[in-house]
Amino acid sequence: MSSTGPKIYALHENPEWFPPFARAFEAEGLEVEEWLLTDGVLDLDSVPPEGIFWSRISASSHTRDHALSKDYARAVLSWLEAHGRRTVNGRRILELEMSKVDQLTALRAAGIDTPRTVAAVGRNSILAAAKEFPTPFIIKHNQGGKGLGVRKFESHGELADYVAGNDFEEPADGITLVQEFIAAAEPFITRVEIVGGEFIYAIRADTARGGFQLCPADACAIDPSTGKPIMPPGATIAPDEDTQLFSLLEDFDHPIIGKYLEFAKRNGLEICGIEFMETADGRILTYDVNTNTNYNAVVEAAAPRSAPKALARYLRGLGD
Repeated sequence: MSSTGPKIYALHENPEWFPPFARAFEAEGLEVEEWLLTDGVLDLDSVPPEGIFWSRISASSHTRDHALSKDYARAVLSWLEAHGRRTVNGRRILELEMSKVDQLTALRAAGIDTPRTVAAVGRNSILAAAKEFPTPFIIKHNQGGKGLGVRKFESHGELADYVAGNDFEEPADGITLVQEFIAAAEPFITRVEIVGGEFIYAIRADTARGGFQLCPADACAIDPSTGKPIMPPGATIAPDEDTQLFSLLEDFDHPIIGKYLEFAKRNGLEICGIEFMETADGRILTYDVNTNTNYNAVVEAAAPRSAPKALARYLRGLGD
């Protein structure tokens, strides 16, 4: 198919997550160039090419030996925006991706309820941060994804042993969050996908089997019974849907959608997946904003509208 629309530059660091987007761009006839921001050279006297620059740098990049990607992306996005280039999920949104403190404070400022959370800066501050929390409670890394550093504790003594022990997981930015343990009304969370100011669909993620590791990308898929990857190399859909943690929530219509759309608009967030849980005590708590959202093949097969296709069409429209 001949190319139409602006050239798209995809700024990322994990090629395993990119195939669904590459297929969508090809189907829409868009020219795409991947910029892998793992290491490299940035000449500040140079002028960026013309085009649309879509950033999907992940807070979990350091877990793939790409510890430099976050700061590399900060530099590149600052350079692009200084030259007036159109960025999608640009420099400000990168900071939202990198910090759950940033996410939670932004959500609260928008009037969206979040779990009770205290940030501990430094390992020695964690016990003090947790002292007022009833048990059980959880801790998690401020900068992360894929359930990084998430642990549940039944007592403060158990936390003290963990913090003092050799198994302690140091967060990438030195900030550990202490958070109330949310008792769910039912064992799942809901993730709302937004592209270009539009609600695309919502998915259900099974917490009974998936626990805290709920990355929907097919490359992330782990069989809960074995702890091993589900997806064989080169596959585009998991062979056994019974092992899938994710499913489409058909005809999802909830007041939270409007709040999320307004939140995204307020923060300049163009592409995202936002996660919430309905609690046993009747609350709706939003706890995560994913700005490098991935889409699940099983969900995509059932959805009336393709999220990668919607994304490709949105980016194409930015060149009009």
